[in-house]
Amino acid sequence: MAMASLARRKAYAVVSSSRSSVFLTSLRGFASGSDENDVVVIGGGPGGYVAAIKASQLGLKTTCIEKRGTLGGTCLNVGCIPSKALLHSSHMYHEAKHSFANHGIKLSSVEVDLAGMMAQKDKAVSNLTKGIEGLFKKNKVNYVKGYGKFVSPSEVSVDTIDGGNTVVKGKHIIIATGSDVKSLPGVTIDEKKIVSSTGALALTEIPKKLVVIGAGYIGLEMGSVWGRLGSEVTVVEFASDIVPTMDAEVRKQFQRSLEKQGMKFQLKTKVVGVDTSGDGVKLTLEPAAGGDQTILETDVVLVSAGRTPFTAGLGLDKIGVETDKIGRILVNERFTTNVSGVYAIGDVIPGPMLAHKAEEDGVACVEFIAGKVGHVDYDKVPGVVYTTPEVAYVGKTEEQVKALGVEYRVGKFPFMANSRAKAIDNAEGLVKILAEKETDKILGVHIMAPNAGELIHEAAIALQYDASSEDIARVCHAHPTMSEAVKEAAMATYDKPIHI
Repeated sequence: MAMASLARRKAYAVVSSSRSSVFLTSLRGFASGSDENDVVVIGGGPGGYVAAIKASQLGLKTTCIEKRGTLGGTCLNVGCIPSKALLHSSHMYHEAKHSFANHGIKLSSVEVDLAGMMAQKDKAVSNLTKGIEGLFKKNKVNYVKGYGKFVSPSEVSVDTIDGGNTVVKGKHIIIATGSDVKSLPGVTIDEKKIVSSTGALALTEIPKKLVVIGAGYIGLEMGSVWGRLGSEVTVVEFASDIVPTMDAEVRKQFQRSLEKQGMKFQLKTKVVGVDTSGDGVKLTLEPAAGGDQTILETDVVLVSAGRTPFTAGLGLDKIGVETDKIGRILVNERFTTNVSGVYAIGDVIPGPMLAHKAEEDGVACVEFIAGKVGHVDYDKVPGVVYTTPEVAYVGKTEEQVKALGVEYRVGKFPFMANSRAKAIDNAEGLVKILAEKETDKILGVHIMAPNAGELIHEAAIALQYDASSEDIARVCHAHPTMSEAVKEAAMATYDKPIHI
């Protein structure tokens, strides 16, 4: 099945490539001698900068507009990258303090140099943002620093960061402005006592107590950082579960793991009052279904209740771009809005609010513009929570498979039976595979383990090419590796594993 799928893709690519070469030749000729761009991208985050580079690589004259003054968007500047830097640094500290002795490494003392930790994080961000600017120069992408807004479907007025203004014209304009922190009624973020993820990445001292509002990816990751460094962390979540997109069985194991690390959870709970008049913060809590109120005192509150599309001040109403009730821009399968020549990608449109999803959107959108064929399957976008252990998943959860009424098999393999995991004394977690009973086609894969975010991509490729669990099981996996647990879980799905 997978080989047939690949053959179809190759055949389709040949046809689309021949069509696009004619299109690009005429497009280049049309653009010659004109100040007008073939493509203008508003936003220089993962979706925007990738779209701009890809457009230029396809021979399209391209300009990218970014208001921040540094490329990479929220992800690189105040999101994915700095949080992973702190997650790694805090993990190293925690390991040195709690686990090194198990490996025969004795230290007289271990202490946190928070300023040094933050400096390492900032250095990583700076190097990467400069790297993207280098890629722009390499690929001849014009870069305009400023806040862009539509004056027409083919013109963007930019208030530049140096105080000037310029108008950028484009035949095709892509909105890639990303998302912003979702606010909560009655909770004012001051980035001191009450912080967003941005403020949580820049605290100057370790809070004794930290309350995280929201049990999603960001909240759990940032809670893990400060918990490892010594904060007493309590997570308050309105829903009945943490990370609702996660497979329920894996989620329960994940929550137990976080609780063993000292993280506390108050689920089915809402914040109804905030008092910042004293030295710390007093939160008034109430059961989600209503009931008696309680007071929770803390030093810092992290608001991590999700994100919302950032489209403010873009002038979408001026040109008539349609949005849905929560502010997402409506697009078709080619990322085209209802306004001809205007497109949207990433967090501003429906779909997972993930950096890698935005990148795929950007590439596919530009390929459509260039006359090629782009494609993103949102059902096969991996999700990763970068805590310790990590949790990664792709495809459907067991709950989703049940809801579809599909007969299925489940194969599981615990890392406690994996030789590499035991050798490094880090054997918490499992691999869980769901496959259609009749065909053995893989429907979903869920991994909780060290480096689960790296292990998941074998599964992502398998899903992309409609592989079976037997396909994975019959691939020789190197020994000893964590990846062998994926092979064993696949064996457990269609037959029997060897090592348990």
